[in-house]
Amino acid sequence: MNELTAEDASLLELVDRLLNKGVVLTGEATISVAGIDLIYLGLNVVLTAVETLNKSQERRAS
Repeated sequence: MNELTAEDASLLELVDRLLNKGVVLTGEATISVAGIDLIYLGLNVVLTAVETLNKSQERRAS
């Protein structure tokens, strides 16, 4: 097996922290031709661990 480098470990710590805390990514894009909007794309992504989500729901129910 390969050993983790310091860069790999810091990336893993970042991903672990994001999953434990949760993060929401939001984005928008509009495709237009000749100044006329044709397509609007909206994106909302919630990234979290299932355990974190369950704990959050338990706190809200209390």
